[in-house]
Amino acid sequence: MNFCVIGAGAWGTAFSAHLSRMGHPVTLAPRRKDHADALRAARENADYLPGIRLPDMLRVEACLSDAVAGTQVVILACPAQALRDTCRKLRPALSEDAPWMVSLSKGLEVGTHLRPSQIIGQELNSTRIAALTGPTNAAEVARGFPAAMVLAAADVSAELPLIQSAMSSASLRVYTSDDLPGIEYGGCLKNIYAIAAGCCDGLVLGDNAKAALLTRALAEMVRVGLSLGARAETFYGLSGFGDLVATCHGAWSRNRQFGQMLGEGAKAADLIEHRKTVVEGYRTAESFHGLCADRGIDAPILAEVYRICFEGKRPADALQCLMTRGLKRE
Repeated sequence: MNFCVIGAGAWGTAFSAHLSRMGHPVTLAPRRKDHADALRAARENADYLPGIRLPDMLRVEACLSDAVAGTQVVILACPAQALRDTCRKLRPALSEDAPWMVSLSKGLEVGTHLRPSQIIGQELNSTRIAALTGPTNAAEVARGFPAAMVLAAADVSAELPLIQSAMSSASLRVYTSDDLPGIEYGGCLKNIYAIAAGCCDGLVLGDNAKAALLTRALAEMVRVGLSLGARAETFYGLSGFGDLVATCHGAWSRNRQFGQMLGEGAKAADLIEHRKTVVEGYRTAESFHGLCADRGIDAPILAEVYRICFEGKRPADALQCLMTRGLKRE
């Protein structure tokens, strides 16, 4: 199957390498020409995935019209807040027989509160849209370590299992789902809770506190998801519980690292200003906090992460607020 991956961050690069190793024709399309030139010259993404050599058969092309020509599946591996602009740049390059669009983005758009698949549908006027998510670290996938993911679309038609089969290998097992909102909300929310888990690490609160946080975070994910039209069982799967565990515990997790630095006393605005890589949970906390306020959804952990990130609240004070809330039945 012919793939094009748009966005050459760590995850886009890793998934391109995975697909190319399987023998598929794959084009990796960085968003900047100078980045594409550097990748072609070095055959390594030194900025975002150092130490991983790009397969010889992997093509790198910055021109979108050339990158997507003849492709059957376009994988959008850009940050959630850049997705709309990426789709607008992609639109002129697509033919009438549009390929499947698969989102790897994990975040809600600030202002609109839209999920990635909704943004893609608006900008590209397409119904052949899916999202791929799960507990995966880019470097491990690039190195061929075992992993599992879930590929979701509103309609699990005959075409989706073909993409599932093309993406799956002995090292990556892909499941399918028709709960597209659920798997996207799970991928968004877990980044917010990973910031909270990082705060636990930064405050050196111990294993008991982190275990309690993750348990209550999962309950909150389910409550928020159900209020937004997702199915509860989705959050107990790879895109919910699985991704929550990986992102909240992984030393590689950018969101957890960000939270840890907050717990150690850093200010969110200072950390964001000096970062090269994206912390999706930061802007997603802002968007989800607005969405929950609009819908009247109770999400106390999410709300405290928002206050830490955008109102300068001390993580220790946020913890105190959570621990002294009114007692209730589990």
